[in-house]
Amino acid sequence: MKIGIIKEGKTPPDSRVPLDPQQCRQLIDKGIDIVVQKSDVRCYPDQDYIDAGVPMSDDMSDREILLGVKEVPIDLLLNDKTYFFFSHTIKEQAYNQKLLQAIVDKRIRLIDYEVLTDSEGRRVIAFGKYAGMVGAHNAIWTYGMRTNLFSLSRMKDMYNYKQAKESYNKIEIPNIKIVLTGTGRVSNGAAQVLNDMGLQKVSPDDYITKSYSYPVYAQIDIFNYAKRKDQKRFDDKNDFFDHPEKYESDFEQFLPMSDVMINGIYWDNAAPAFFTVDQMRRSQFGIKVIADVTCDIAPVSSIPSTLRASTIEDPVFGFDPATGEETAPFQPNVVDMMTIDNLPNEMPRDASTAFGDMFIEYVIPQLKDPQSQMIDKATIAVDGNLGSHFEYLRSYLEGR
Repeated sequence: MKIGIIKEGKTPPDSRVPLDPQQCRQLIDKGIDIVVQKSDVRCYPDQDYIDAGVPMSDDMSDREILLGVKEVPIDLLLNDKTYFFFSHTIKEQAYNQKLLQAIVDKRIRLIDYEVLTDSEGRRVIAFGKYAGMVGAHNAIWTYGMRTNLFSLSRMKDMYNYKQAKESYNKIEIPNIKIVLTGTGRVSNGAAQVLNDMGLQKVSPDDYITKSYSYPVYAQIDIFNYAKRKDQKRFDDKNDFFDHPEKYESDFEQFLPMSDVMINGIYWDNAAPAFFTVDQMRRSQFGIKVIADVTCDIAPVSSIPSTLRASTIEDPVFGFDPATGEETAPFQPNVVDMMTIDNLPNEMPRDASTAFGDMFIEYVIPQLKDPQSQMIDKATIAVDGNLGSHFEYLRSYLEGR
């Protein structure tokens, strides 16, 4: 098993790594052949790998398995290799259609981290926790920029989360209400940061009905923000996941009192959006800052004001509900949108190490099993065709 850690070629560059230097050393000591491609954009410089005794090379042609993080540019793809990376193709994302076509043409076996799951269907490897952590940090940073009530440094300017956590003791957050959607890795990561910032978690019912003299947040799930269109009792979350088209939004109850929204759900294209642009125009819409960690782009999105992904360098844009268009942020009549789609890259060292630990624990053993169901179910393309579990992408692949 010859593994190569490839350099990230996507623009803007991503500094995360699938395995940090010590993790590579750990696998080498267990007899796994690992070579790391030289790169000047990683959070861990080449010298850190060299110091750990990890071989470095520009040439990956002799590697069987290539590990990256973000999508690999088409011109950097090597024929007949096995690649692991986040391909962002499983929801038929238009901007990566040509990438999937090239992968099939080059007879690449593509294994997507996003669909590596255990026997219960649970994801075994993800950056989601760190996306949620940075998303919550940036939500509060955006609110501070908007109101000038406090000053918080960006996560990207800190070495790790320990330093960020220390900075939270130096700020005083006003009496705001934050609605946090979701109960998975992303949302729980966001909740950790809000807790460390000193916000109090309250129940969804209390959040809606009570006033507080201190900052609070409510973490809500599908039973709080969706309801059945036929008005029948909603008590089966699996029915929502299997038939999202049968449901409509029940999020309106959170709109009047919320100052900030952090969106941490996984959204299905057929599921209802939280609210409409028309609702955003009404006086009952109180949200001033939206941190959309999910970052599905409108019009096919859970949040209609997510017009585009913002960047780490330029993290916030304004959305004017009156016109439905993008505008400058931090203005009285606009909603400030934080929609960075590579949030963990603001905390790359912590995120990379946690990711590598999961890869070593759950995926490396599967690579030794030629009959691995986990690998098979995550194989989007193989041998010049779609993987058996991704035949639904056929029209997308063929441009129909």
